[in-house]
Amino acid sequence: MVYEWIVVGGGIQGSTIAAFLVKNNKVTTDKLRIIDPHEMPLFKWTKSTEGIGMKFLRSPFVHHLDVDPFSLRNYAVNHHRKKSEFYGVYKRPSLEIFNEHSQSLFQDLGLEASWHQGYVNGIDRENEMWCISTASGERLEANKVVLALGINDQLNVPEWADSIKFVQNQMFHIFDEAANISKLRPPVAVIGGGITAAHSVIKLSGLYPGQVTLIKRHPFRVFDFDSDPGWLGPKYQKSYRRTMDYSERREVIKKARNRGSLPPELFHKLKKLENNQTIKLVDGEITSAKEGENQEIILSVDTQEVKAHSVVFATGFRPSRPGGSWLEKAIEKYGLPCANCGYPIVSQSLEWCPHLYVTGPLAELEIGPIARNISGARQAAERIVQSV
Repeated sequence: MVYEWIVVGGGIQGSTIAAFLVKNNKVTTDKLRIIDPHEMPLFKWTKSTEGIGMKFLRSPFVHHLDVDPFSLRNYAVNHHRKKSEFYGVYKRPSLEIFNEHSQSLFQDLGLEASWHQGYVNGIDRENEMWCISTASGERLEANKVVLALGINDQLNVPEWADSIKFVQNQMFHIFDEAANISKLRPPVAVIGGGITAAHSVIKLSGLYPGQVTLIKRHPFRVFDFDSDPGWLGPKYQKSYRRTMDYSERREVIKKARNRGSLPPELFHKLKKLENNQTIKLVDGEITSAKEGENQEIILSVDTQEVKAHSVVFATGFRPSRPGGSWLEKAIEKYGLPCANCGYPIVSQSLEWCPHLYVTGPLAELEIGPIARNISGARQAAERIVQSV
């Protein structure tokens, strides 16, 4: 069978474009396939956010997977949910209501019928069709393909970690599939200074009070969002689109992102925990790490030492282009245009070449600094839907 659309990736990005395509009557669920390694939509998102104990999203209530911006708010009203499901002046939704709304959207649209579990390992053009191969030897054909690949499997771990032969489960990235923070041996050191580190430390402080140290390279960077809200509309997007030099665009993205930042309420919570001596905060660069006695890890942070039995990295993701070798092959084979940074150069409708679209990180040279966020997923989906 030839499908009308195949979406590669079933996270926030892939699920948003799938919902937009079906809701705008661009495809029916039987003519759509969402290919993802996991058994259900938003698997990684759900596992990661629950793992770090996130209570509220950083983005406001109008950013979600449905077409109507007020869909999430209406869902909350119709299900008689409390006002406390939305936090602060931007009415940021609780993780619980956001996930519930997303699952309800999938069920209403019947998107589970479009779900196809598998690891994509190839893309080819045959007889004017796109052909997607999976690791288990399947081949799925479609007229149009959207690559909705994330970077969340590209875990960033500092090089100094290589020098330690750590005990199983005592040193890992917080988003590692095998991470289990409830079985750590205290004291615990958390490495990182952004929102993920903040959530992780708050959760760990409940499990190991007085035995958690947060080590960060810089003072806290406190911002409501991970980029200025001006990036959501024409205020900044207009001049960005006028920039034709893609190296310049990349620099703009780097400057615009509030990397390693956290919203005010998490900052205040951490300072309160520090005042209560529930956690310790240490600023500085880790210059080396060595093993001490009794499986102790000794971290040299500028002029002081921090001793821990467990180390948790909340150090984000490597920024390299997602997709790995199979995408590399397709780029070479079909001459798909890329900028110096390796990311796709695409049309305004996010078409990389005829009938091959991108969203998420792969679309950031066109969408801008918000591309990886829920707001970016919505804008990308709108552009793709409007163009077909």
